[in-house]
Amino acid sequence: MSIVRHVSAAGLVMAFNPDEPHDGQSAVHQGYRYRMLHLGEDLVRKVLADAAPGTAGLPLFGTPVVDNPALARLHTAVAKNAPRLVVEERLTAAVLALSRHASTRPAPLPDRQGRMDLEAMARARNLLRQRFVDNISADELTRTAGCSRFTPYRGFRAAYGFAPSEYQRDLRLRRARALLAEGMAPSLAAAEAGFANQAHLTRWFTRTYGVTPAAYRTA
Repeated sequence: MSIVRHVSAAGLVMAFNPDEPHDGQSAVHQGYRYRMLHLGEDLVRKVLADAAPGTAGLPLFGTPVVDNPALARLHTAVAKNAPRLVVEERLTAAVLALSRHASTRPAPLPDRQGRMDLEAMARARNLLRQRFVDNISADELTRTAGCSRFTPYRGFRAAYGFAPSEYQRDLRLRRARALLAEGMAPSLAAAEAGFANQAHLTRWFTRTYGVTPAAYRTA
């Protein structure tokens, strides 16, 4: 077995095929740090089969060093304990991106020409409206909608202009804004609206409305 050396850098992804032997060391004297995320074979097969029916086999990577922002965004969501819908939407995006752009056996593009089931998307939207505070999973959303796991990933945005996770966050922001207008403290409003903590609320509230929750409450 021949040994091949590859050099990765900050922001790049090292992607290894199942059972592929590998090792690593720092290329500089200062050392290095990395974060690892394992995507099981069954999970990858399920995502590809749902997104692109008829896909045969797993994607195999021709090089272990990949410039793939989708996978980096997935790891960030996992590391920051993001809501389940965010993690699972980014998981689907990462698997598809890796299969299309880094694989020696690219998966076919998902069929985007099929008829969208608006009633299924309405059922998914109603679940989010009723339980936007809860940490809803993609599996629960698809069971309620009566569709495949991949359908809300593309269909919900086509129907309403939001990904399910974005719609859920918008509902949470609206609830927090109403509570702040009533005089509730930002820390309590964050908890009541479903945010992980006050900092999480502050980040998204400021990004969306241009003021902090505390400033909005005072005004």
